[in-house]
Amino acid sequence: MDKQRIRELRKQVAPFEKSQLNKSIFQVINTILPLFLVWTLAYLAFDISVWLSVGLAVIAAGFMVRTFIIFHDCTHGSFFKNKKANNIMGNITGILTLFAYEKWKREHSIHHATSSNLDKRGTGDMWVMTVEEYTEATPGQRLAYRLYRNPLVMFGLGPLYLFLVSSRINRKDARSKERWNTHFITLAVVVLYTLAGFLLGWKEFAIIQGTTVYVAGVLGIWLFYVQHQFEDSYFEEEAEWDYVKAAVDGSSYYQLPKVLQWLTGNIGYHHVHHLSPRVPNYLLEEAHENTPPLQKATTITLTTSLTSLKFRLYDEAAKTFISFKDWKQRQMSTRTTTSQVKG
Repeated sequence: MDKQRIRELRKQVAPFEKSQLNKSIFQVINTILPLFLVWTLAYLAFDISVWLSVGLAVIAAGFMVRTFIIFHDCTHGSFFKNKKANNIMGNITGILTLFAYEKWKREHSIHHATSSNLDKRGTGDMWVMTVEEYTEATPGQRLAYRLYRNPLVMFGLGPLYLFLVSSRINRKDARSKERWNTHFITLAVVVLYTLAGFLLGWKEFAIIQGTTVYVAGVLGIWLFYVQHQFEDSYFEEEAEWDYVKAAVDGSSYYQLPKVLQWLTGNIGYHHVHHLSPRVPNYLLEEAHENTPPLQKATTITLTTSLTSLKFRLYDEAAKTFISFKDWKQRQMSTRTTTSQVKG
């Protein structure tokens, strides 16, 4: 994409980079209030049936994901026009979703600035190794990477690590404001959870809130995973890396059923979001529909997205992801060829 087309693309998206106060307020109302309502119903249903309570907690998890989208927009300064309003709402939704606002805002901004850049991996993104890196890695490094990419670990232990460890610890280079904010969010969560445990009962609270948070965590990790881990996703070294290509070709359009699209705050239009983080979530679909070049982004569905689970290593030469099985077959083929040459 030449510079002229890039400028034209940015120009087409620019009209959608303005938050609308009425829509933002309405989204707060139709997201956070239902979250508390469904959670309360789950608590009231506990004496009727634990499984009914758990089922309602799963529904609450969907609203927790939607609450996170509001948090996410606030970190980009796109939910409200006013910076202070974004910060206040960001901290409130951060407490509700267990994420430290300032910490996540900084790490996510780095993610946007380095997404798909092979030379700047490691902050706010999934761990991706290239075929060459994996081939040259030590047995210990390969084992660690295999465990990380294992679905049982990623989606089983991932939410626990995300909420209990990653979101509670500051980066070494974090500034004072970020450090204090992380501690504030953690303290607020501990206080609220302790009060809820005493008032509602520890067993009931643990089962209901535990289910809500855990399921929301699994869904969040899945969404973040499929948004960049698809077969022909864009990855380049620093010298060849391009921001617009990383946004349009390195981020997917996750075409979800309307109900799931609503619960996930349109984040399936991830290519639009990466091109312009200032577009609020409720305008992402409109920006996509009114910008023809964005409609050429890689489209994945619920069914096709499942195939991304087999993608493990990025092949720089072929510009595609491959599985561990593919890598092993290549290694065996290389050894066979080498043996024949020596023979």
